[in-house]
Amino acid sequence: MACSTSLMAQQRPSEEEQEKQLLEYIDKEVERLTSVLKLEYWQTFYADSTMVHDFQAMREEMKALSDSKVSNQDMYIAVQDKWNEKIYESFRRFLTDEQWAKYEKTGAGREKRARDKRKAKAEKK
Repeated sequence: MACSTSLMAQQRPSEEEQEKQLLEYIDKEVERLTSVLKLEYWQTFYADSTMVHDFQAMREEMKALSDSKVSNQDMYIAVQDKWNEKIYESFRRFLTDEQWAKYEKTGAGREKRARDKRKAKAEKK
């Protein structure tokens, strides 16, 4: 019994490790966007700030659901969609039209359509 509890503790990353992994992911994504979209320094700052704030807020909201023992996957997906939509809308504010077109082609447009489809399906219920 002690071995299985110890093994479970090793498999689940601590809060600090989760935070570190999130920030590493954001750094890599901002670097990728900076390269692909040829962002100016101030746009890189906005992208980083937006992603740090919104991903942390998403994580907190997901943790609150988890702590409340919510088991409905649709609720978790709705939280992800909400914060990803906020990131999408925020990026539109500081990207040029040319950069926006490239951003849409990097998968953001496809993800937006998928979010819209899930939202429409949820509203029908």
